[in-house]
Amino acid sequence: MSLGRILVVDDDPQIRRVMRTTLAGEGYEVEDARSGEEALEKIRVSRHDLMLLDINMPGMGGLETCRQVRATSDMSIIMLTVRNTEQDKVQSLDAGADDFITKPFGTPELLARIRAALRRAPSSPEAGPQHITLDKVEIDFQSRKLIVEGREVRLTPKEFDLLRYLTLHPNRAIPHRELLQAVWGPDYGDEVEYLRVFVKQLRRKIEPKPDKPRYIVTEPWVGYRFHLPEAPL
Repeated sequence: MSLGRILVVDDDPQIRRVMRTTLAGEGYEVEDARSGEEALEKIRVSRHDLMLLDINMPGMGGLETCRQVRATSDMSIIMLTVRNTEQDKVQSLDAGADDFITKPFGTPELLARIRAALRRAPSSPEAGPQHITLDKVEIDFQSRKLIVEGREVRLTPKEFDLLRYLTLHPNRAIPHRELLQAVWGPDYGDEVEYLRVFVKQLRRKIEPKPDKPRYIVTEPWVGYRFHLPEAPL
């Protein structure tokens, strides 16, 4: 039984070959592409659960490829880069990636990142409210849909899981580490920049004035709080 379909996008044939062999040996179905353009063509004709995407490629770079993929797909995306700077991380996450890994990396780290990206934050269907209305925003947790002013707005899986966790604990300051471990998994906890980017993205989508948030409120030095005026008991 396949653990999921992965598309490896890298212009280095040796890296593609090694990752294809490694991931297939772990139980994943693997396709590869040598450019952003080829990757976009492949996702048009077949479904994938996750993309491993090199940030530095000739032609269409990894960031632009990520943006174009994210415009039409909610597949998980992990960016690959040789540089480990906060700017690279923020640019990758802001383009729509779920995670970030620096070359060279070992197989255990790669597999852990893939599991985290494919992970869905656990919550029982009965837990918490199934539908929340915030002025002109409707969040339907059963169908995983966000409706803003009557129009459906796309959320990535990680954005949705983060929003779900915040709304399950309304009006409480939730520490950064708790949010990271709830949404990404137990191996996370220090990647505060991930939360900054994802909260910024969520605010753009649900807040009337993203620069003056009413719902996803920053708790300085602690984390974030979801302000729900009429929180269910």
